[in-house]
Parts: sequence; C-alpha cells; structure tokens
Amino acid sequence: MNAFQPRTDDMNFILFEVLQAPAQLQALPVHAEADAALMQQVVEEAGKFVAEVIAPLNREGDEIGAQWKAGAVTMPPGFRDAYQAFWQAGWPSLACAAEDGGQGLPAALEAMLYEMLSAANHGWTMAPGLLHGAYECIKHHASPELKARYLEKVATGEWLATMCLTEPHAGSDLGLVRTKAVPLADGRYALSGTKIFISGGEHDLTDNIVHLVLARLPDSPPGPKGLSLFLVPKFYEDGSRSAVVCERIEEKMGLHGSPTCVMRFDEAPGWIVGEPGKGLNAMFVMMNAARLHVGLQGIGLLDAAWQKADAYSKERRQMRAPGGSAKAGEADLIEQHPAMRRILDAQRAWIDAGRVVAYRTALELDILKNHGDATRRELASRWCSLVTPVLKSAWTDQAFHGASACLQVFGGHGFVREWGIEQIVRDSRVAMIYEGTNEIQAIDLLLRKTLPDGGAALLQLLADIGGELGDDAQAVRVKAQFARFTSFLRERLLPRATAKDAPADLAHWLADDFLRAVAMLLMAWAWARIGATTGGYAPRWQATQTGFWRWVWPEFDMRLAMLDASLDAA
Repeated sequence: MNAFQPRTDDMNFILFEVLQAPAQLQALPVHAEADAALMQQVVEEAGKFVAEVIAPLNREGDEIGAQWKAGAVTMPPGFRDAYQAFWQAGWPSLACAAEDGGQGLPAALEAMLYEMLSAANHGWTMAPGLLHGAYECIKHHASPELKARYLEKVATGEWLATMCLTEPHAGSDLGLVRTKAVPLADGRYALSGTKIFISGGEHDLTDNIVHLVLARLPDSPPGPKGLSLFLVPKFYEDGSRSAVVCERIEEKMGLHGSPTCVMRFDEAPGWIVGEPGKGLNAMFVMMNAARLHVGLQGIGLLDAAWQKADAYSKERRQMRAPGGSAKAGEADLIEQHPAMRRILDAQRAWIDAGRVVAYRTALELDILKNHGDATRRELASRWCSLVTPVLKSAWTDQAFHGASACLQVFGGHGFVREWGIEQIVRDSRVAMIYEGTNEIQAIDLLLRKTLPDGGAALLQLLADIGGELGDDAQAVRVKAQFARFTSFLRERLLPRATAKDAPADLAHWLADDFLRAVAMLLMAWAWARIGATTGGYAPRWQATQTGFWRWVWPEFDMRLAMLDASLDAA
C-alpha cells in the first residue's frame, strides 16, 4: 500500500500559472506581501508535513479507529501527537487574522492544505476541519467577552470546535430542533437535549473542545426562525467540566479515525452567540466555510484514489493490450489497456478542473473579505454563492464514484484491504451527505439562487467567466456551449419552471440535472483556462484534457436532454 504523496507541482501550477493568484492577492493591502515565493514555500512545507506526519497514520486510524469508553474517546495511535504538532506549527491559523493569533495568509493556501490533508488521512482531518468556520462564527457574532475567552484558542487550533446541529428527529430540517436553552441568573443559558452525528464531539486531541449548539429559548416560535446559537465548552475557565456527555460513537461505513458522537446536554451552561432567534444566520457562516472544505475533500480523496490506481497501473501486467509494447509471451502494463486509461484520464480530468474551481473560490473569498471596491466584492459574493453548492455536490459525488472506478483498475486486489483503495471508497461516501446533502445543494442552486432573480446572477457569472477566455479553438468551443446553455435557460427552463401553471414540484425534479449541467460548464471553463496556460495543452496535460472532452464532457448533453424531458413531461 502506497501512502498519499501531495503533488505540489500540479497544485502550484493551477494556483500560480492558471489562476495568477499572486497578482490578484497582492492587489489587496492585507496580502500585499503574499508573493509567489512565499506562497510556494508554504505549499511545499505543507506538503512535507502532510506526507511525513499525517499520511502514515491513515491505515491504523481506519483499522483501530476511535475508541469510546465510559464517555471518553481515545483517538487512534499517533493522532494526538500529530495534532499537537499541527497546531503548534501554526497550520490551523494560516488564514486567520494576525490580531486573532493567526498568520493572515490567503484562504487559497488553507484550501490547498486541507485538500492535501483530506487526501492523506480523511479521518484525522475531520478534527480540525471545522476550525476556520468556528473561528469566523465567533469572530463575527460572539460578544467581546466570548471573543476574548475563545477566539484566539480556536483561531490557533489550540482548542478544537464542533458544530452541534443534528438531532435524532431533525437532520436536514433544522426547524425541528428541540434542544432547549433556559436563561440562568448569571446571564448564561442551561442547554438540554441530544445531538447526533457530531464529528469530534469528544476526543483526546486537545485540552478543551468548544461546542457551538443550535437550541431554542423558552419563548421562541416553532421552525427555523426560533433557533439561537450557543457556545458550550467542555471545560470552563475554573477547570470544571460542563454537563455535556458523549453517550457513544457511531459504528460507521468509513471514517473510523473520526469519532462521530452522540452528545447529551444535561442543563449544560453556555453563552448565546449573536442575537436570539438568529442562530441559523450565525451558524451558516460556519456551514458555508465547511461546504467549501467538503468540496476540497472530494478533490483530495479523488486524487488519493487516482494516485493509487495510477501507480498500480504502472506496475501490474495483464494480457496483451491493443497496440501494446510487450515482447512476445509477456503481458502489457495495465495502463496500456484503453479501458484502464479511460478510467485514469477521466478521474484526472475531474481533479485538475476541480482545483481550478476550488482555488478560484478561495481567491474570491479573500476578495469578498478584503477588496476595497464594493462592486468587486459583489462579484466575489456572486461567485461564492453560486459555485460553492456546485463544488460541494459535484466533486463529492465524483470522489465516491471516481474512487470506485479507480478500484476497478486493481481488479480483485482492489476489493481487499492490502492496497488501501477500498478505504477511500468507504471514507468518501459520507461527503455526499454531510454539510447539506448533495440534493439540498442542487435545490439551493436552482430554487434559491437561480429562479428568484430570473437567472440573472448565474447568466452574468457565465458571461463573466466566458469573457476571461481567449479566441483559441478550445475557448471558442467553450463559449459556444455557454451561449447554448444561456439560450436554454432563458427560452426553455426559466419560462416553464416559473409559469403560473407549472407543477409546484417541477423545479425540484430539475435541480439535480441542473446542477450537474452547471458543473460541466465550470469544468469546460477550467480546462479552457488550463489549455490557454499550457499553450494548447503541454504533454503532461494532453491525455487528461482528452479524457475530459471524450469521457466527461458528453454528460452536458445528457443533462440538457434530461432537463428537456422533465420540462416536456410537466
């Protein structure tokens, strides 16, 4: 079994050459010193840390797993030492503000770090995965007193954080949450209720855990508008422990290195974060950050699967390949067989395009936070709003199905533990579910972000990124498909989906195919950008771009046909 090795050369090429990140970032005063040399040094050091410290723990993390006993959780061997080294080296605080104990570096570097971490050891990475979202939530919504007490600890990663939303009866429908928060005389609130599926709800990685919890005040109205957000630590400042109990950890299909906890709050004192009844507003800051990271998980896990399959295909010989090079009586390498080459090139096409889309999203987040021009910030907000659900849904879907395809390269060996590919298939499946299921991402894109404004924001986004392309043959081809989709949206989908006689559930039937069509367009744009940068695709990228246009892009036609069929049937 080969451990994951970050391919920082490919990652740097996307960030520095395709996206020209330093020029964009140095235009922001906060990142004026973030030149290519500094950023590349950070990426290279991150790659070394991930390869040397985190990746070697992946197998034991899966086989031994997190262990629960009498309310306490012991993490797999090596996990605590690795985490202590992680936060003390400053990795959790890369993109946090310097005044909060962070390093103030671009969000793109944090994105690249977490892509590598997820690929190397998804279970371990679940622990720090919510830190930046918790940091943003506390920074923007907590009282000055709470910030003074908790912000720097979370920013630096000295203390880990959780996001306590789900309850046994309330998964995606948070309006059903029943956990109660009763005011106390000292200004705090006593929280009572049970939360499930809480990643890292209990562990021994850090000396404290900061729980961010959705709950209801006694006089709150039913539904999502009655929810408030509260902070409940594992330990208070005086050293006393809160009345928060880990009842058990779930036995899961994968992610055995991450404790998925059932947490019981027994009148546990905590503080309100933000305004009463505005809990979802505060929590969505955390959830939106998490959705970008989940999209990056998809890219990283697919890369890990591809690396294993690609390496195996270069070692294993089987049969004679059409046009193969083996001598008489010998077998060809698996990579020479067209069926295997198709799998490898198609998955690589998803990885490379995904990096362009994800790193661009991280750049837009920095622009949204730091650019001095309101118009430019609005453009960045539009990108993040529209692209994040596509990134989360399409690339986590591909992580699972693409990893399964990569397992096929191993044949029967892929189905046994020895090679490690089956673990990636198991671990990747949950990313399609958490932080908003992929179906919810599709509904969000179409029903909340496209139909209400008549498609204006999405059409403008496509016009803008189409305008970034040149006049080479590939760019012209992509722009023609953008125009085709624009016409379809204006002339076919929008009029029918918003018609007074349209079935109430029509848009819901369309949502999944709509999101996948947009994902294909973003991939086509990404590959046109790569092609322009490599001068018509250098040898390293030639087979992969062929894999995209031949084996991935035809899905665009299929999705439009499926949308047409649904519209005709309505």
